Amino acid sequence: MNPLLATVPRALRDLGGLFLPRRCGGCDQGLRHFEHCLCSLCEADLPRTRFHDDPRNRVEELFRGKVQLEAASAFLHFSPTGMVQRMLHRIKYHHDRQPGLELGRRMADDIRTSERFGTVDMLLPVPLHPRKEHARGYNQSQVLVDGMLERWPVENAGKGLVRVVRTPSQTRRNRLDRWLNVKEAFHLPDPEKLRGRHVLIVDDVVTTGATLEGCVKALGAVPDIRVSVYTAACA
Repeated sequence: MNPLLATVPRALRDLGGLFLPRRCGGCDQGLRHFEHCLCSLCEADLPRTRFHDDPRNRVEELFRGKVQLEAASAFLHFSPTGMVQRMLHRIKYHHDRQPGLELGRRMADDIRTSERFGTVDMLLPVPLHPRKEHARGYNQSQVLVDGMLERWPVENAGKGLVRVVRTPSQTRRNRLDRWLNVKEAFHLPDPEKLRGRHVLIVDDVVTTGATLEGCVKALGAVPDIRVSVYTAACA
């Protein structure tokens, strides 16, 4: 809860909710005073993958034989009409950072005790092109990282990787087209900052893995780097 709201008597918060109701990020129903971002039903129904300790999970298999990774995972399963889609849509298209921060917190809680990710010491959000980030107001992957950092005391790589080509939407492209779309889109402004680190690349959804593959290949220019991948959801 916002620290300022915590100082407001509950009766006044409840009264204010009649005029400015807080909405669940998963189902858009009104939240009760003890619920934060997700209602109790959506929280109970979060479609967790439980992938983290399985080296042959679906996300990891996307990258096998293409790029070298320490580990890869996703927090939730994605479906085109499900709760996770609605949460991510609010983050990306409704200028609502709160579901992203809450997802990030839960992502960190879910992965930070996993042995396969235990040596991660830096989080790196998949970058947006500056013009797209300016139009949206923020990078949704950085919002996820911001939430994760509230629960996980590692370093934020921030702009350790930048997007230098503004690529068209990936939504309706096949895997080859997606890869051709992003293969030269990324640049490392300061490779020495990442030398010798175990970097966890964070993104919202993985489908074919082409964008993340492009990021991993760009990071391959850094000496002694280890790279893992973690997304809020996998389609």
